[in-house]
This record gives sequence, C-alpha cells and structure tokens, in this order.
Amino acid sequence: MKLRRANVVAMLFALVSSAAGASPTNCPQFFAGGQAPDLHRADLAERGHVLCFTFYSVVESGVSRTAIWSAEHLTRASVEAARQQKRVDAFHAESAISPRDRAEREDYFGSGRDEGHMSPSGDMPDERSQYESFSLANMIPQSPDNNRHLWQGIEIATRALAKYDGDLYVVTGPAFIGPRASVGRGVEVPTHVWKAIYDPRRGAAAYVTLNQSGEAYAVISIAELTRLVGVDPFPALSDQVKGTAIALPTPRPGGQRLSVGPVLEGQLGLGPSSQISSVYGPVAPLVEEGRPRERWADERLARDAARTLAHVLRY
Repeated sequence: MKLRRANVVAMLFALVSSAAGASPTNCPQFFAGGQAPDLHRADLAERGHVLCFTFYSVVESGVSRTAIWSAEHLTRASVEAARQQKRVDAFHAESAISPRDRAEREDYFGSGRDEGHMSPSGDMPDERSQYESFSLANMIPQSPDNNRHLWQGIEIATRALAKYDGDLYVVTGPAFIGPRASVGRGVEVPTHVWKAIYDPRRGAAAYVTLNQSGEAYAVISIAELTRLVGVDPFPALSDQVKGTAIALPTPRPGGQRLSVGPVLEGQLGLGPSSQISSVYGPVAPLVEEGRPRERWADERLARDAARTLAHVLRY
C-alpha cells in the first residue's frame, strides 16, 4: 500500500520512552479539539509509529505489534456512505512499518484469535478507506466471540449514535492489564478492549469489555479509562467532561438483546487496584476458546495477494 496520496498524510515517528505523553497531531481532523490522544505508557511508546490514513489515524506499537489507539471522526454523512460499501477483506501487513515492529498475517494463522479492527471497516465511507482499515497496524489479536458478537454490537451502537446526533469523535484501543499472552512472533494479546466516544452534544464515555467470550461490558468515564489503560483519548476535553460518563447506547449484536447489561468495572477485573501491566512483565498462557478456527495459510495468502494486486491496479 502506498500512503503518498493527495488526501492521505502518513508519518512515522520513533517515540522514545522519555517522550511518552503527548502524541504528534499530524491529522487533526480525526481528533476532538484537533489534539491527538496522549500515550502515558513508556513501554509501548518506545517504538511507536503514527500513521494517518484517509479516514482514521492510528498509533502502532513496535513492542506489542498492535494498534495502541485508533481515532476517527464519524458524521451522519460518513455513516450513511459506509452503509453503501460492501466489505472486501484485505488484511495486510503495514508496509510503512519495518518488519521488526509490525505484525504479519502469519502471526495470526492458527492462533485462535481474529485480526480485530480498532477503527472498523464498517465505518469506512469508501473503497479506499475500507482497504486501509485492513492494515494490521489497525488490529489486535481479538477473541473471535468478542469480535463477532459483543464488539460488533458496540460498533453498530456507535454508528447509530453518530447517525442520530450527527457528529462523534471515537478512539478505540486495547488494554494490557495483568500478565500478558502473545501469538505468532510476539504479537501481544490485550486483556481488554475499549472504545471512547465524545459526543459534542452530550459529553463523553467509554465502553470496555474483556477480550474473551461473554456479553459483559462496562461504561466508564474518560478519566477512569485513562487511569486504567494509560491512554487519554481526548486531551482537549475539560476535566469535568472527562470525569463524567454519559449514557451510551446498549449494544444489540445482530439486533439481539444481550443476556447481560452494563456491569460494574470490577466485574471485568478493573478497579482502583488495577495496575497497568508492562509488556515486559510476566507471561501468561493464551486461553483457548474452544476449538481454534482452522486456517489454511497458503490459500489465504494467495487470496490476499490477489485482492491486493487488484487494489493496486485499480489505484
């Protein structure tokens, strides 16, 4: 994929641990108040890569080889346009990041984890932005049940709110809390997944779920999210707005009512005593979720190569 296009700005930064804090704001249109999220985790900032795409911006960590945050600005018009797009899977390693610091398709094969979008393909209003959303820089190893059920419902609920109110800033990312697990060549598996939402008409809050099967989720304030995950998704907002969690729509994956409503964060293993884990800390085994999905690497690679070639020829 080539990032040098008139409407695409791509930047690559090495963020040393001493620079952990404010992230460069290279594509302010995606951020509330024009300010990029602040990363407070020195261990993940050490080899951070900031990328601006057509419809979203992402920071990828060369330590975890996952997205750390992915930001987008949803509008009523963009949601309507995205509804007209047919999904075409085009997962690909991010060529703007060195092989040392990026995930590869092979890291996910046979892992029992999905390549889980942070800024979802369902938000993308055109073919080019949808293709860009399939960059592995925008992914985490996600529980298949979470990705295809509860998390899908959260994504749908977020788009519905954007359509209703007309304007949302959204930042999505993983949380690493407690001992870590990994797939492939050390692609870190987060313990939780979160989606922070700022609605200029209402205020802000975040969904948080475990990165495992189940239907439990919590809605927490931005201030609490920042303390738990080490990312302030909306540094331009006032302390008052960040300290108060607004009500967020109830996820209804596939139009179905969840068996569990929003829960207290303690039921997700979060709370005042939760420690932001270090990716250099204790290693935990990867918990299997039943039978892992089977992958046929050669077939998948060939199919992906054909799609990528078709995209390159088109553009």
